Amino acid sequence: MSSQPDHALMSTSGGEEAAAGHPQQVPVNMYEAEQAVVLVAPLPGVMADDITVVVEGSSVTIAADLRTRAVKDYLLHEWHYGPYERTVELPSGFGGPADATFNNGQLALRIERGDGGERRSVEVSGKP
Repeated sequence: MSSQPDHALMSTSGGEEAAAGHPQQVPVNMYEAEQAVVLVAPLPGVMADDITVVVEGSSVTIAADLRTRAVKDYLLHEWHYGPYERTVELPSGFGGPADATFNNGQLALRIERGDGGERRSVEVSGKP
């Protein structure tokens, strides 16, 4: 896996896609910890209750919705409201129990070693 940033994700086109009703792709960092793989994803403007995490086989999908935007005459408008979504393939051997926390605008998802199984949702806990 590359440690270089994905410049395609850093372009403004994601915002344009969200404005057109297509989900913005969530950037993620993934690393291996002891007996688990950890994904971290920034989700600004999202509440923990608005996040859905689904593990299925050897992949995980993160989806969220930004709350309704306020109508303003923006001078600069790069932060678009609407859905976020990202599916990530997990490294081989990681598909076991998972837990997710959301704090300070970041989702942290920990997936333990184990066989990938059937589709299952992961509850996201967060501070109110």
